[in-house]
Amino acid sequence: MAKLALCIGINDYPGTDSDLFGCVNDARRWTDELTRRGFAVTTLLNEQATRSAMLSAIAAVIHQAVAGDLVVITYSGHGTYVFDTDADEPDGFDEALCPHDVRTGGRPIVDDELHRLFAARADGVRLLLVADSCHSGTVNRDATGTARPRYLPPARWLAPAVRQKVKPRTFAQADLRKIAPAMEKAVAGEPKAEDDLLLAGCNEGRNCFSADAVIDGQATGAYTHFALQVLATLPAGASYDEWHRQIGTLLPGGEFDQEPQLKGSAAARARPVLD
Repeated sequence: MAKLALCIGINDYPGTDSDLFGCVNDARRWTDELTRRGFAVTTLLNEQATRSAMLSAIAAVIHQAVAGDLVVITYSGHGTYVFDTDADEPDGFDEALCPHDVRTGGRPIVDDELHRLFAARADGVRLLLVADSCHSGTVNRDATGTARPRYLPPARWLAPAVRQKVKPRTFAQADLRKIAPAMEKAVAGEPKAEDDLLLAGCNEGRNCFSADAVIDGQATGAYTHFALQVLATLPAGASYDEWHRQIGTLLPGGEFDQEPQLKGSAAARARPVLD
C-alpha cells in the first residue's frame, strides 16, 4: 500500500488586499508530519499554488494511486463561493477554493471541479481531505486581533468590470446558511464515498470560520494547530472518530468559536488514522 499526499498552503493573494499568515506554516507542518509517517508528499506554497498547478497536482496524486492506497490532500488558504451554473446547489452558489492567482489571472476552483477530479480515481483508493479554510460569512479586517477568518469575499477577487455587473445585494444579502465546505460536496453521496473522509476546520453556514491565528508565537490555522497537537498524542491504531473527538475538546474554545467537522461513512471513520 502506498501513501501519497499533497499539501497546499497559500498566504499570498496578489491584488486582493487579503493576505493570510499561517497557511504556509500549516502546509509545511502537514508535510513534515506526513513525511514522518511514510507518505510521499508534494507541497505547493504561495506562487506555486496557481489554479493550473493545483488542478494538475490534485489530478497527478489521484491518478498515481491504485487500489489499497491512501491519498491525503490538505488545503490551507482562503475559501469563497461563486454562482452555481448547473443548478445543483439549492442556495444558488458553488463553494470554492482560492488559488494564489485567483485575482491575477486564475479563478476559484469550485466543488464541481474537485468532484470530477476525485471521482476519476481507481476503485479502492482511500481519500482524506483536510480543509482549513472558510466557505461562508464576512471578513473581519481588524488587524489588531490575533485571528481572522480564512474567507475571501467575491468582491475582492472579481475583476472591477465584473463587479459592476453584479447587483449590490447579490453578495451582501445572499442566504449562505446552506453553503457547505467545498470538500464536503465532493465526497458526499458518491459511489466511492465509503472510502472518503473530510476533516474540515469549521461548520457550514453563515458566520462559520476557520481562523488564521497566532498560537504560541507561531502563525497557524487554529484547526491545523489543534489537529496536529492531538495527532501527536494519539495511541497507535486510534480511529478518525477518536482524533476528531479529541480535537472537539479544544475547538471551539477560547477566542476560536469554529466547530470542526468529520464527514464520512462509519466504516471510514473507524479506520486507524493515516494508516
